[in-house]
Amino acid sequence: MCGFVGFLGGGASQEDAGILHAMTDTIRHRGPDDADYYRDGSISLGFRRLSIIDLEGGRQPILNEDESKVLLFNGEIYNYQEIRKELLAAGHSFKTASDSEVVLHGYEEYGAGLLNRLRGMFAFTIWDKTSRELFGARDFFGIKPLYYAQMGDTFLFGSEIKSFLPHPNFKRELNERALESYLSFQYSPGPETFFKNVYKMPPAHYFKYKDGKMEITRYWMPEFHPEEDKPLEYWVDEIEKTFDNSIEAHKVSDVEVGSFLSSGVDSSYVACSAHVDKTFTVGFDNGSKYNEISYAEELSKQIPVKNISKVITPEEFWGNFPKIQYHMDEPLADPSAVALYFVCNTAAQHLKVVLSGEGADEIFGGYNIYKEPLELAWYDKIPFPIRRFIGAVASKLPAKRGLNFLVRRGKRLEDRFIGNAYMFTEKERKSLLKITTNAQSPAALVKPYYDIMKDHDAVTKMQFVDLNMWMVGDILLKADKMSMANSLELRVPFLDKHIMALAGRIPTKYRTNLENTKFAMRKAALRRMPDKWASKKKLGFPVPTRVWLKEEKYYNLVKEEFTGANAEKFFHTEKLLKLLEDHKNGKADNSRRVWTVYTFLVWYKQFFPEEPAKA
Repeated sequence: MCGFVGFLGGGASQEDAGILHAMTDTIRHRGPDDADYYRDGSISLGFRRLSIIDLEGGRQPILNEDESKVLLFNGEIYNYQEIRKELLAAGHSFKTASDSEVVLHGYEEYGAGLLNRLRGMFAFTIWDKTSRELFGARDFFGIKPLYYAQMGDTFLFGSEIKSFLPHPNFKRELNERALESYLSFQYSPGPETFFKNVYKMPPAHYFKYKDGKMEITRYWMPEFHPEEDKPLEYWVDEIEKTFDNSIEAHKVSDVEVGSFLSSGVDSSYVACSAHVDKTFTVGFDNGSKYNEISYAEELSKQIPVKNISKVITPEEFWGNFPKIQYHMDEPLADPSAVALYFVCNTAAQHLKVVLSGEGADEIFGGYNIYKEPLELAWYDKIPFPIRRFIGAVASKLPAKRGLNFLVRRGKRLEDRFIGNAYMFTEKERKSLLKITTNAQSPAALVKPYYDIMKDHDAVTKMQFVDLNMWMVGDILLKADKMSMANSLELRVPFLDKHIMALAGRIPTKYRTNLENTKFAMRKAALRRMPDKWASKKKLGFPVPTRVWLKEEKYYNLVKEEFTGANAEKFFHTEKLLKLLEDHKNGKADNSRRVWTVYTFLVWYKQFFPEEPAKA
């Protein structure tokens, strides 16, 4: 696991060498073990290494035999030994025993066809000196990040946006369109970022860049083709077998591997299957609702495995939040990201690699919201114009239990579900913002995924939207950035091509039903752990922000940001204060909305610290 940065344009002068070193040093946290560089007069490449496989020999950038191609690689390829054998038989010679070099020779042999042969997580680039073409790719699910930017005649690319900042041609400008979209999603959706002219490579895509032109191609797509003729027991057997195979692959390492462990079924299933020596857990000292340490300790004793835990204090949470948003590159208003930072920090004091449970919810149907289309299904048989009218009336009434159901079911699925978070509607965010942008509506951003799945049921549509939006923009962003901030490699065995292929065949009724979410997966987990964990309701990672925002100390902290110059620049601050006051006084639970705006303002100070307020 590592980090890289590069740029096309310049590269021959000593000044360019200094720029490259400064850019590479910015992401030292991604690879504290080693650094190396490559320049050939056209391209400049910098690399930071966290040594996991081939500790002595796996330095980068790596060149092929005739030095016509050079690779930068971040991630892990779990089937690299199998591909290496094929390449040796085809006549390739290797200088290292690393998985990185397999990617380089694999590209020589198969071109872009290599990508669908790979099993793992990755972002990489290959520079071809002969054709003057840069090739780059991101893994199937978007586990590893890859950013790029065209700044004048300079093309920048790398693992983190912050590594672009030292380049003299980089123009640091806020993308206000991203801010408006963020207010709905709580993360930055789609390929745009919060920096103008900086983009994310989408998951399962590769690019070719030559003579200033960029071509982007999708090479893989998760698919759902349910097989209704097989019983539940068949799927449980298949899940167990396929998951064990993925766990075995994800443990390939020359250093110790540990596992995260919460009270939920996902991390518990990983920990019970992986046979690691250490598990890691964090919680908050705000009662059992916000502290899963006792669950983790109890299960760890049963496995048995050593559990290492930490209680996060409010002072640590709030005090580290600016640094966390800096590491995130773009604002992410998911409070669990802070908890993830601390569990990564705790684990990094003991080892370099951990397994985690990300992806199970999206692949196996684990979010509670997926039950919504199944609940009171008779209501959807009422003609839509009538439901829409009832929903419109209900939305005007004071909030009361049951009214939200009428409001939501008065909208089409494509309009009411944009993912696990829906902070501000298009109308609400425009009312909140002083600035005017041409940002797409939330529904327009998710529409391409609904269109692809137009012939599938509602639950599968929701999963597909989350696989392509929420998981990439929230779940995997924080997994990569929080682990790498602590120089820790985080591996996600649920996010495996073989597991996705299996899950896509499982009937919806065995993914999500009225009895439970992740139904078949929980049955498989029950073979490894007591029902207390296997059947536990999906909670997410509980963080006590709603409690803290009512306390004078933290209320005042947020109020100070909401009345500051940066808030005045972008928002109608009287509306921000009303959100905050109504929450503090118990009139509404506005904690997530307040946190979304506060997160942006904290992030903005990290990357635009000296921006003058407009008169």
